[in-house]
Amino acid sequence: MSPTTSHADTVIVGAGAAGLMAAIWAGRMHPEKRIVLLDGARKLGAKILVAGGGRCNVTHHTVDPGRYAGSSTAAIAKVLRRFDVPETVEFFRELGVELKQEDTGKLFPTTDRARDVLDALLTGVRRAGVSLHHPCRVEEVELSEAGFTVRGPWGAMACNKLVLATGGKSLPRSGSDGKGLAFARALGHSVTRTFPSLVPLILAPGNPILDLSGVTLPATLQLHTSTGKHVIAFTNSTLCTHFGLSGPSVLDISRYFLDLQNTDPGAYLTVNWLPGVASSTLDAALQSLGPVPVRKYLRRHLPHRMVDTLLLLCGLDPATKGDALSRKLRRQLVMAVTAQRLDVEGNRGYRYAEVTAGGVPLRELDLKRLESRVVPGLFLCGEICDVDGPIGGLNFQWAWSSGFVVGCSVGC
Repeated sequence: MSPTTSHADTVIVGAGAAGLMAAIWAGRMHPEKRIVLLDGARKLGAKILVAGGGRCNVTHHTVDPGRYAGSSTAAIAKVLRRFDVPETVEFFRELGVELKQEDTGKLFPTTDRARDVLDALLTGVRRAGVSLHHPCRVEEVELSEAGFTVRGPWGAMACNKLVLATGGKSLPRSGSDGKGLAFARALGHSVTRTFPSLVPLILAPGNPILDLSGVTLPATLQLHTSTGKHVIAFTNSTLCTHFGLSGPSVLDISRYFLDLQNTDPGAYLTVNWLPGVASSTLDAALQSLGPVPVRKYLRRHLPHRMVDTLLLLCGLDPATKGDALSRKLRRQLVMAVTAQRLDVEGNRGYRYAEVTAGGVPLRELDLKRLESRVVPGLFLCGEICDVDGPIGGLNFQWAWSSGFVVGCSVGC
């Protein structure tokens, strides 16, 4: 569809999570205004539909502003407080989507269907009286006498207020290819360094872990500076793949690893395949094995394929008994199990990243309204802002909270 008029009070560019939220609240709070929502996708909501393995992790029971990166914690907290988790749960209940909390603290729709979340949001947009048009990709944004003019192959539209809810660069096939960041720059905003976040990591060819594709286990990944200083660690499910590593622990630490590598190229990661077990503890356990085979002992705690790979990595005969294990080989095995250095060669890029790190810093926005301090009448919400969180629904919560603030503010 194409817009049926060349003017609107407010144009929202991007019908992802934040854009849909902004549209719903703009329509609800300002029914007298003409609100138009534009998106370039033929099928809307790609990120919502793939989130949480198709179940859509809507939010988390505990959303701590300190777990987000990018802009300051105080600034992020100010926005999150405006529309918190209980309000999010009630909002979706009103839309007909009941949420359930799992043991991890993640909240999913009780139907386990991301489609139900998207359909509810689209219904909310329609009921709020917002005009939604797609595919209507916006290619240009410029200041005009009315305020702003947006253009694309479909035509042009002038508006008094403009909302950029275009996302960042992650999952570009969904439409978030960085165009919105270019719009923000063109209108006078700065954009911090952007890079993939929550992204799988690629290991160098020949790494034994590559032969463990499909093995999943809990592990602790630790980030170190080039001098060996510990920076941050994440413990969670870890997936070995044909290209390297993925899973929650890897996705969470990827943001900090890629960020640190930009200023400290020698920064590196280590993995403890026995989370909670210190090197000294494992060393003592191996020394006390006596005639028990090392392989048999390790297989009590780790997947069999992982054990065999670790023994091979250390050049250990699988039949080696504890009392025949030399000090040198024992130390090598301890390090391979509890502090194995990972030769990370790269990451899978924006195509596989769940979110973008970097964006427009919150210091350039009025936090009460998320309106630009640079260009009056311009609003930003969602992933285009320099705010990104770990897995577990925190990035969606930022979308709901920031979209709410913008939606309530555009008519004022």
